[in-house]
Amino acid sequence: MTERSSRLAHTVATLGGLGERLPAPGTTAGSVPAALVWWSACLVVHTAPARITMTAVALVMVTGAGLWAAEKEADRRGASDPGPVVVDEVAGQWLTFLVALPFLPTPTSGSLAVFAGAGLLLFRFFDIVKPWPIRACEKLPGGIGIVADDLAAGYFAAFALIIGWKVLG
Repeated sequence: MTERSSRLAHTVATLGGLGERLPAPGTTAGSVPAALVWWSACLVVHTAPARITMTAVALVMVTGAGLWAAEKEADRRGASDPGPVVVDEVAGQWLTFLVALPFLPTPTSGSLAVFAGAGLLLFRFFDIVKPWPIRACEKLPGGIGIVADDLAAGYFAAFALIIGWKVLG
């Protein structure tokens, strides 16, 4: 790998170094900024179809780049899933929002903040606890294993968010 592509992989995988610099665990260093960026973008994008499209496009882009960058950075560090690699948390967090968003009634900015906060907490819960089959996903090789467990946690969090939103909302 060239020096330039190594720097690019490091930048993408660690979100410009956030995964190394923030005092929080690496996973929080990825999911909190992801939730804040998503919520901020939703304040500008007002319709549900546009929010879903925006989230889907962003998710595809970050997942594709994250698969490549996480694998390259893991190889460079000689670790299977290095803590500073947090792009996978962004993908998992945004998947939570993408799957659950169609079930959110037309939100106010306040309910959108509650939705984003609840999605963040649920994603963090499933990403930390890793019930089956989430834990099994991290055993996959390379970048796929780094990202897959976070995507699985995102699905679990989304379904919990949908159920909670329907029951409590």
